[in-house]
Amino acid sequence: MEITLGATEVAEDMMIDGLKIVQDTRLYRFTSDSVLLSRFATAKKGDKIADFCAGSGVVGFHFFALNRALLNNAPFTLFEMQAPLIELSKKTAALNGFDNFHFENSRLQEIPKQYHEYFSLILCNPPYERGGLENESFEKAVCRKELTLTLREVASAAARALKFGGRLDMVHRADRLAEICYTLKEFNLEVKKIQFVAGKQGAKPYLVLLEAVKGGKPATALLPTLVN
Repeated sequence: MEITLGATEVAEDMMIDGLKIVQDTRLYRFTSDSVLLSRFATAKKGDKIADFCAGSGVVGFHFFALNRALLNNAPFTLFEMQAPLIELSKKTAALNGFDNFHFENSRLQEIPKQYHEYFSLILCNPPYERGGLENESFEKAVCRKELTLTLREVASAAARALKFGGRLDMVHRADRLAEICYTLKEFNLEVKKIQFVAGKQGAKPYLVLLEAVKGGKPATALLPTLVN
């Protein structure tokens, strides 16, 4: 489908089947964290999927592209508080002919009731740095830092939106793993799978990928460290 790109917008190769993703060079652009998360999560037939803190939608779009044969036209809902980033997602969906994507320009703390206990899978690459604006614009800083959304608020929103037995797949800072586990458990989200990410073999992990299940029983699989 033909779309009109703005002066600072570009359609970049998603590196899967010739698909494209629209980015704005002035705004926050996705990093490898998003791609790692989309490859870590596992799709199941019949999934209803949300992308929390979606940004320009790369996690949701990439996950769908990787699992298109299984997911077919499974419903995806992208939640993002910044309207300009939602507009980029809409352009990506139109460009690739993805008519199974829906968009919510809202804060996770204010998820509409229609989505309560609706999703079987939530993907989330949240802001996970602490600190202030420093030298970043507000629009970029809120994507990286917990200025408008905390880990506890992510856990609370996920618990409301997931069905019983639904999965939350998330990427976060490795050094916050203990905090992540006890925060998720507070909201009946049991961490079932963990994989650390390191920059090179034998290096200290800097990221953690994890999956938690709503109402899951205690038992956690530790996967081999991923070198990225």
